[in-house]
Amino acid sequence: MPTEATLTSKGQTTIPKEIRDSLGMKPGDRMTFTLMPDATVVMRVKSGSLAELAGTLYKKGRKSVPVEKLSR
Repeated sequence: MPTEATLTSKGQTTIPKEIRDSLGMKPGDRMTFTLMPDATVVMRVKSGSLAELAGTLYKKGRKSVPVEKLSR
């Protein structure tokens, strides 16, 4: 889906709405940019933080296990 954007004098641009929507992006999301040897730029959306995952694996009635006791 080729789309265009304009670079401002401050080096800012807007990610087109259809791309933001397709990626499920919301205000405050972070991205990484990687410049490839062929001058292609790869943008990746950084999704979630470890803090957001806290408690997601909790199961009622189960005791927590210290990190040191987890097997690798």
